[in-house]
Amino acid sequence: MLNKLLRAGLLAAAALLAGCVAPPQKNVDYTAFRESKPASILVLPPLNTSVDVAASAAVLAQATLPLAESGYYVIPVGVMDETFKQNGLTSPDDIHELPAAKLREIFGADAALYMTVKQYGASYAVLASTVTVSIDAELLDLRNGAKLWSGTKQVVHANNNSGGGLLGMLVQAMVDQVVNTLSDRSYSVAGMTNNMLLSAGTAGGILYGPRSPRYETQ
Repeated sequence: MLNKLLRAGLLAAAALLAGCVAPPQKNVDYTAFRESKPASILVLPPLNTSVDVAASAAVLAQATLPLAESGYYVIPVGVMDETFKQNGLTSPDDIHELPAAKLREIFGADAALYMTVKQYGASYAVLASTVTVSIDAELLDLRNGAKLWSGTKQVVHANNNSGGGLLGMLVQAMVDQVVNTLSDRSYSVAGMTNNMLLSAGTAGGILYGPRSPRYETQ
């Protein structure tokens, strides 16, 4: 029984570790993106289909930096949030339903980034405690509603519990789960996921914006 448990646990841990990063996306058609030439981006509050209520805020807080570093002017999150509140909009679901033309009229941005947090948080599975963040994103032109780009990224952070025998691995996994929860490692993993998904120059990622020295080099 012990051998079966150990073998099952090792297989589960190996599978989790092997999936640390989702495979690169397939070729992306950038025709509409290049024709649009967006210079400014409005990041909308992400939809959240994960079980963690903190997921949307954590992802939103770390989404603007990679876009700015990629050469775009990004509408400040505080300005976006306060503007929607002044108009009685606090739910990401309601905000995502607004017409593109209305967002363009209010914020003056060329494009809007729509995100959905699919997974966010720590989980415990036999011999491993992991933190998973998975995000889908879509960039739409606010001037005509055209889709310019879409992407998805999943990052799994798993601790290596290979030492100390079965009992040591079980104890370490439980300790890691507590630490992951109390220290909110999900937040830092969300930052990694955002950077991988929203940084220009990555496989299947967005193009460089006009504020980047590498603009129009892709």
